[in-house]
Amino acid sequence: MSTEPRANTIDSSNFRKLYIGGAWISPSTDNLVDVVSPVTEQIVFQVAAAKITDVDRAVAAAYEAFESGPWPRITPVERSKTLHAFAKALRSRAADFAIAWTESTGVVASMASMSPEYSIGAVDRSIEQASSFPFIEKHPSKNGANMLIHEPVGVVAAIAPWNAPLATMLTKIGPALVAGCTVIMKPAPQTPIEAYIIAECADAAGFPPGVVNLVTAGRDASDHLVRHPHVDKVSFTGSLTTGQRIASVCGDRIARVTLELGGKSAAILLDDYDLEKAAKSLAGAISVLSGQNCAALTRVIVSRSRHDELVKHLVTAMQALTIGDPYDPEIKLGPIAMKSQLEKIEDYIAKGIADGATLATGGKRPAHLQHGYYFEPTVFANVENSMAIAQEEIFGPVLCVIPYSDEDEAIRIANDSPFGLAGAVYTNDSTAAYRIARKMRTGTVGQSAPSASFAIAFGGFKKSGLGREGGIKGLLPYLETKTVMLSGEPDEL
Repeated sequence: MSTEPRANTIDSSNFRKLYIGGAWISPSTDNLVDVVSPVTEQIVFQVAAAKITDVDRAVAAAYEAFESGPWPRITPVERSKTLHAFAKALRSRAADFAIAWTESTGVVASMASMSPEYSIGAVDRSIEQASSFPFIEKHPSKNGANMLIHEPVGVVAAIAPWNAPLATMLTKIGPALVAGCTVIMKPAPQTPIEAYIIAECADAAGFPPGVVNLVTAGRDASDHLVRHPHVDKVSFTGSLTTGQRIASVCGDRIARVTLELGGKSAAILLDDYDLEKAAKSLAGAISVLSGQNCAALTRVIVSRSRHDELVKHLVTAMQALTIGDPYDPEIKLGPIAMKSQLEKIEDYIAKGIADGATLATGGKRPAHLQHGYYFEPTVFANVENSMAIAQEEIFGPVLCVIPYSDEDEAIRIANDSPFGLAGAVYTNDSTAAYRIARKMRTGTVGQSAPSASFAIAFGGFKKSGLGREGGIKGLLPYLETKTVMLSGEPDEL
């Protein structure tokens, strides 16, 4: 199977521009951001690099659209008509979204081809909320009309990560738009193409000028966006370090903020569950995005008496994962998204060995692949939960197996983490799974599999973030509540 890039099938005519105020405009400089394929290590895209001046233009357009434009003033049902057109335009670009994801991050093409429909579901749910959510709630009153009104929070900076750029961006802008907010999209510089296609779809859908904007920016311009006094809310998905900085800035100026940050999620295996079956599930899960998934089950907590047997099954399952060209349908594990991330993983492997964990399999670049940022699926055994590899997010295909003596210790180990994003209990007993899930300090817990639902809510405890995305809980952060108390009923609401 050829590893020639498919990027040239995507229309790149707008890639050296920015989408601001309903138009594709030239940036203030000719500087470009290079997007490098982790498969070929070659540049596959180049996009505009916005500067602070460009950010100011985008914020001004979004602010004007919110303060004076029609979007916040029409009803949610009226807004949903444009969102319908938006979703249709997004679906027409599904093939481009899939190519962009594989070319930019190396995610296997079979997964990339299924992702757009799943991701566009965020817009579909927002359309449904336009008619199902009570934007105006009437409350009992003896002598008049009391109402709780949900109004848009204002100008939103939607900042997406590099690992899942389409899904995370649509999960932010879908609820923001149905709420009546105006949006500035700021994708990760490593994976900006999905945001460009989203902007083209927004343009085709006919949003009023300034409602949807796009800037592709590095650290300085991004920091300016977060600090801008006309940005009312920041929604960020990404690293803990960046999230902490954003939280500090937003806290200083009392801006609204939603943060979806890192994870070091635990899978607790009870003694009734088949270890070979569990190993196949865990290996399959860590292969998704080559382990570059904030909700990945990376700490495997198993009873001490079954530790060695589980490790044996994990080694077999991990070694069975095929590594290579992500366009090859037989491949299960593509490359790491970028060279710097590959080197970070290698550093953690060295730390794990130095701290005394047993490297059971993997831990290096595959010898048969001469190009690309590939890394073998890796298992560490006999891990102590205090080790760096168990406490810090590696963001790669690395599992840490930690033994426990009894159920209480298993729960204590699972909770002994600065993060709390996801988790699972591998057992055939749903009652036991529920009992343990209620004791786990984490945002989502599944039974015998990694689980997540953006239709219900997704987010974490502790340093995994603030707020939730998806469902009603994901709409509320884009709304302010206003209590209105009248002496009589108004003629219209």
